[in-house]
Amino acid sequence: MKDLKRVVLAYSGGVDTSVCIPYLREKYGVSEVITYVADLGQGEDLENIRKKALQSGAFKSIIGDLVEPFVNEFAFPAIRANALYGDKYPLSTALARPLIARNLVKIAREFNADAVAHGCTGKGNDQVRFDLNINALGPDLEIITPAREWNMSREEAINYGERFGIPAPVSKKSPYSIDVNLLGRSIEAGDLEDPMSPPSEDIYEMTSSIEEAPDKPEDIVIEFQNGFPVSINEEKLAHLELMKRANLIAGKHGFGRLDMMEDRIVGIKSREIYETPGLLLLIKAHKEMESLTLNPDVLEFKSIVDKKWGQLVYQGFWYGPLKNALDEFIASTQHSVNGLVKIRLHKGNAVITGRSSIQSSLYREDLATYNKDDNFNHDCAKGFIYMWGMSNKIWAESNNNDIK
Repeated sequence: MKDLKRVVLAYSGGVDTSVCIPYLREKYGVSEVITYVADLGQGEDLENIRKKALQSGAFKSIIGDLVEPFVNEFAFPAIRANALYGDKYPLSTALARPLIARNLVKIAREFNADAVAHGCTGKGNDQVRFDLNINALGPDLEIITPAREWNMSREEAINYGERFGIPAPVSKKSPYSIDVNLLGRSIEAGDLEDPMSPPSEDIYEMTSSIEEAPDKPEDIVIEFQNGFPVSINEEKLAHLELMKRANLIAGKHGFGRLDMMEDRIVGIKSREIYETPGLLLLIKAHKEMESLTLNPDVLEFKSIVDKKWGQLVYQGFWYGPLKNALDEFIASTQHSVNGLVKIRLHKGNAVITGRSSIQSSLYREDLATYNKDDNFNHDCAKGFIYMWGMSNKIWAESNNNDIK
């Protein structure tokens, strides 16, 4: 590896990324480490994290306010795509990585850096997402991954950091690995590594327990325009405020918890706990809106596209040609996804109780009804069934298929 003068480091303030600063200087000969702290709505004191980076030896530390682009450019397209990896996980953590990567490359360009670095280990998904997205946007930039290479335990990393004036954590380390942003929380490790071990209630922060959730159900109405949620209970809201409101309402009623076995990119299964109340609620409502406003063949094919879209984002291909092509298809289907979805929230459940669309509904009551106002031409059914089943009837006749 060539001599590196300046490196941009994705920085969280934890032990690993703090230790990365002196490690990059000592082991790689880096003169200047610029740390980048992404504000994704996680609610931490980011100014203290920035100061910690400087105290750990960073040449410069930058905080990036990414909350609005996170919601507008990443979360809301995921709603249109009904993005659920493994048919469950709404990509709350995965969606943040391409945005962070984009800004790491941007900072590297701005400061004429030689490389970017991150503190991901060799077992997780994020190393793949960061590397692939950085390569897509800055293929000329080197990527340094100290935590993937140094083979230090947590205790050894703490001791290494103390040699350079980085204080050890003052409180007992939680046994869990937790990632937080505006869209939700992911929790793993500790006793959760036993797939049969039930999660303790104290790991949750965004959602109420079933016992603490309100006894009275709450009915809400979410409005969609062109596939995007635009209002809750007739109150028009900007994307960011709408996501926050959805988090509060769904979380209050205990909706949005996931406990699942997840197939990681690196080939292993992992037990994951997620809290994503608002995003799960909005995806559920969006799917219902599509069921009223999209043709059956479009719905069927879009479900295949949605699944692939979620896989690509999970696997680190946000900035890839197939993902871009799928974006165009999804966008082309959303012009008619307009209307209202009614949901009842109660004790961990979000039950669809109604849907309507004045301009885009494909539901015709005069065709679906069984009362005297029925306009469906029943006489056409015989001929339709005859032709619909023709090939199967011929097959049965030619093969002498008697009932066995």
